[in-house]
Amino acid sequence: MNEMHYQLDLLTAMNQKLMGNEKMFRMICGTSSNAFLYYIFSEDRFETLGLWQHYFDFPIRSASDLHKLINCAKTEYISSLEEALFCENKHKESQIVECEMQDKKWLEFEVTITYSETEEPSEKIIRIRDVTKRKKQTEELKYMAYYDSLTGLYNRNYFVRMLSEWVRKAQTEKATIDVLCIRMDDFKRINDSMGMIAGDEILQAFGLFLRDLQSEDIIVSHFNDDIYYLAIYNPYGNHNVDTVYNQICQRTGQPFQMMGNIEQKITVSIGVANYPESARNSLEIINCAEIVQSQKKESGTNSIAYFEAPILTDFIENIQMENKLKEAIEDHAFELYYQPQYDAGSKKLRGVEALIRWRGQDGKFVSPAVFIPLAEKDGLIVQIGNWVLEEGIRVYADWYRKYEYPMVLSLNISALQYKKADFVHHLLMLIEKYQVDPSLIELEITESVLIEDFNSVVDKLNTLKEYGIKISLDDFGTGFSSLSYLKGLPIDTLKIDKSFIDTVINDHPTRVITESIIAMVKKLGCETVAEGVETQEQYDYLKAVNCDNIQGFLLGKPMPAEGIEKILSSIKN
Repeated sequence: MNEMHYQLDLLTAMNQKLMGNEKMFRMICGTSSNAFLYYIFSEDRFETLGLWQHYFDFPIRSASDLHKLINCAKTEYISSLEEALFCENKHKESQIVECEMQDKKWLEFEVTITYSETEEPSEKIIRIRDVTKRKKQTEELKYMAYYDSLTGLYNRNYFVRMLSEWVRKAQTEKATIDVLCIRMDDFKRINDSMGMIAGDEILQAFGLFLRDLQSEDIIVSHFNDDIYYLAIYNPYGNHNVDTVYNQICQRTGQPFQMMGNIEQKITVSIGVANYPESARNSLEIINCAEIVQSQKKESGTNSIAYFEAPILTDFIENIQMENKLKEAIEDHAFELYYQPQYDAGSKKLRGVEALIRWRGQDGKFVSPAVFIPLAEKDGLIVQIGNWVLEEGIRVYADWYRKYEYPMVLSLNISALQYKKADFVHHLLMLIEKYQVDPSLIELEITESVLIEDFNSVVDKLNTLKEYGIKISLDDFGTGFSSLSYLKGLPIDTLKIDKSFIDTVINDHPTRVITESIIAMVKKLGCETVAEGVETQEQYDYLKAVNCDNIQGFLLGKPMPAEGIEKILSSIKN
């Protein structure tokens, strides 16, 4: 009798424990935002747990009822969902699919199966999660990464990426590619006379027309302002430059309808370059098309010209400039100017950006916009860049010894420098040579550095970060594919491009984007630096929206080293 009481007590205790466990599991499922289906194979029985009624208004009791669930998905997702829900592949620990449902929600289904000792399926758990918000955010980021916000066309960087892929494909298939640089004539006059909003409207209208030309073998991009690019893969028949040009001429022969019943006619100038005749890589093809377009622009409206090598005038000018540049390198004719950066709140000196200057034999400065692209094209930028690195760090070390002020030294590094195998070693050697704190050195990179070999660049940047060196992403906003880099790049600082600052006061979309950038970067734990701040109104606005740092003519133009010494001396005293 005692033994029987003992067994009864034991069974009662076990039953209470099981009931307690079941209650606990149901509470856990109930507090989750997910819905669950629990299936027992031997009984062909489903139980619904969690927020099932929040997701669906019907029960699932057996395997045959799963078709009710599957039919809730949009047609294109039915097969993948059906495969996941009925899959019994024991080699898969779990299977996850995302499906858009008829009610436009996105749901994630995760299916997990357990097996008996005889390797027969015994239990199945189906977890259902609402991922609509995440999908929308992903799509928004994807759109911003790939598309130009003004026109909806591909942005510059994504166009370059796609064109690079086409070039690799064309090498294999022995195909050709035509690239058109299309520039709107007199856009500045339209913008100045009618206003920026009207200018944006005409850019959008023309961009919408060009988008209709896009197909599997034609891609269209809005590069910036009034410049568009169009590429045709393996042109043939009516699928060629002449057809596109005639369509453009036909459309521009008619006025564009704008707000306020205003009609505006435009004309364009087009330069055409071809792979492989004009150039062998995407950036060179783009440059060739732009060179031809720039020359032809002077000859009339709705004009078209094809790249012919060599284009004599430009060729001679480039050779002359190249020779002068080589002489300048040999004669150490360069000098560094420094533009101060200030904390937006306190106006405390945050640091300086080193900027190279070249004074020609006539005593006048040669614009960096002229000689830097030439130096990059001919590989001379590596020698120039190495000089900038050493001179900047040397001068900075001298300042620190004199004034002991821990400001940041920002140095611009070209894509070719990053590609050098010894770049990291060379930089670290200079830091050690001049006994500079690595955490006070900031390297500024642009998106062009990332185009060719993203992974290799990131590896080098991570190495530099390990030594404490700061990384800054420069010219942010000129190409929205920057957003796709933020996740993978070990950056500390993000510089908002001057083109945003120029229009941020009067243009509402620019303000929205600027404020979004600042908020996003802060959440990522990075600093922001606004470039090209020239007015008090711009400064007040940027301070109000919590931009961290300011750089521009308002607070300080680029100046020789002596100018920075005066600032440091006044701080110390």
